[in-house]
Amino acid sequence: MMALVPEDLPGDIKNKSLDKKVLGISLLMLLPFVIWGVVASRSFEKALNKCLAFFTTYFDWSYLLIAAGFVIFAVWMAFGRFGSRKLGNPEDKPEYSLPEWYAMLFSVGMGIGVLFWGVAEPLYHYIAPPLGSPNTPEAADLAMRYTFFHWGLHPWAIYAIVGLTIGYFTYKYDLPCSVSTTLYPLLKEKTWGTLGKVIDAFAVFATIGGVVTSIGLGALQINSGLNLVFSVPANKNVQLIIVVLSTLLFTYSAIRGVSRGIKIFSEASFYIGIALMVFLFIFGPARFILRLFTQSVGSYIQNIIPMSFWTDAVRGSGWVGSWTVFYWAWWIAWAPFVGPFFAKISKGRTIREFMIGVLFFPTVFDMIWFGVFGGSGLYFEIFRHAGLAAAVQKDVATSIFLLLKHYPLFTVTAIATVIAAASFYINSADAAVFTAGMLSEKGNLEPRHTTKVIWGIISGLAAAVLLYTGGLTGLQTASIVAAFPFMLIMVAMCVSLVKLLNSE
Repeated sequence: MMALVPEDLPGDIKNKSLDKKVLGISLLMLLPFVIWGVVASRSFEKALNKCLAFFTTYFDWSYLLIAAGFVIFAVWMAFGRFGSRKLGNPEDKPEYSLPEWYAMLFSVGMGIGVLFWGVAEPLYHYIAPPLGSPNTPEAADLAMRYTFFHWGLHPWAIYAIVGLTIGYFTYKYDLPCSVSTTLYPLLKEKTWGTLGKVIDAFAVFATIGGVVTSIGLGALQINSGLNLVFSVPANKNVQLIIVVLSTLLFTYSAIRGVSRGIKIFSEASFYIGIALMVFLFIFGPARFILRLFTQSVGSYIQNIIPMSFWTDAVRGSGWVGSWTVFYWAWWIAWAPFVGPFFAKISKGRTIREFMIGVLFFPTVFDMIWFGVFGGSGLYFEIFRHAGLAAAVQKDVATSIFLLLKHYPLFTVTAIATVIAAASFYINSADAAVFTAGMLSEKGNLEPRHTTKVIWGIISGLAAAVLLYTGGLTGLQTASIVAAFPFMLIMVAMCVSLVKLLNSE
C-alpha cells in the first residue's frame, strides 16, 4: 500500500508557494489562443471549429462510450463496497451543512448554464428534434427527454469522479489537492516532475478557458436582461463594463474564501432560482408542467441506455455531434475546476455520501428546473403561439426574459433573474479562480490572495478582450477541444483510485 502513496513529499512540494512552472506552462498554453482570438478572431474560430468537428465526427463514439462508463463507475462508487470509506480521517466531520453543500454544488457546477438554457434548449429540440418531425407532440417529448439527458446523470458523474478522486487522495493521505497527485499510483515519482506539472498546467488552462467563456456568456445574458427591463443598450461597451465589475466581484469573493465568499453567492443564487421556479409554477400552466414533467422523467429513465450509446450512424445527421457529444466535451472541459472545488468543500463525507450528493441531488434538481422553465416555454410556444422558439434562435440570452413577459410582475422577476445570473456566474468564476490558485500553488487548499488576484485579472482581461474582438466563441471551442485529452486523464484517475482502494 505504501508504494501507491508517497511516504513523504519532496521539499519543493511541501512548500506551498507559487509553482512558476505550472503558471508558466499554463500561460504558454493560454496566451497564444487569446492573442490569435484578438488578432484574427474569424480565422481563430474557423480553425478551432474544424478541430472540434474532427473530434466530434471521428471520435464521437469514444465520448459516448467513456461518458457512459463514467456514469457506471460513479454509481458503483456510490453503492459499491467502498462507499463507507471517508474523504479524510474517521473523526473528520463535514465543514458545511447539507443545504450549504448542495447550494455550492449546484451553483458552481452549472448554475449559470441552467439559467441560460432553461427555456431555450427544449424549444431548440422542439423545432429541430433528433428524430421525427418538428413542432409535433412527439418532438416535445423528445425535447424534454434529451434536455434531461444532457443535464442529468452524465455531467454530474463527470464532476463527481474528478472531485472524489482528488478529495480522497487529498484528505485521506494529506496529499496536494491537484489532478497530478491522483495519478501517483500510476506515475510514481514522475508525479512531482515535469509530467505532473504539465498535467496540472493543462487543468489550469482548461479551468481558465472555461471560465473566460462563462464570464463572456454571463455578460451577454445580464446585458439582455438590463436591455429588456431598463432599456440599457445591448452592445459591447455595456458588456465590457459588466465584465469589469463582475471581475472585481468574483476576485474579491475568491480572496474572502469559500465560507465568506463563494458560499454566500451560492446560497443567494440558489434560493433566487428556487423562488423563480415556484413563481413560474404557481402563476403558469401548473397542470401542464406536472404532466409533462412526469412523462419526461419516465421517458428519460426508459431511454437513458439507448440515448447514451446512440451515434446516429446510419442517418448521419450530425445532431449527436452538435448536441450530445458537444455537451459531454463541455462538461469534461469544466471538470478540471469544478472537480477540485467539489473536493475542497467535501472533507469528512463518505464516498457514498459524496457520490449520492453530487450525482443524484443535482440531477433531480436540474430535471425539476427544466421541467418548470422548459415546460413553461413549450406551453406558451405550443398553445399560446408566443413565438419564443423563433426569438430564441436569434438570441439565446433573451429566452428566459421573453418567457417572463407572459407572466405578471415582469419587472420584478426580470430583475431577480439578472441578479441570479450575476450571482451564478460570479460564483462559477470565483470557484475557477480559487481552483486555479490551488493548482498553481502545488495543491494548496488555501491559495494566497496574490495568486487568486493574478488569475482573476487574467480571466477578466481575457474575457473582456475576446468579447470585444469577437474571439470568445473561439476560446470556448478551444477549451472543449482540450476536453479530449483530459477525458483520457480522467480514465487514468479512475484506474488509479480503484488501485488505491483495493490496496487498503
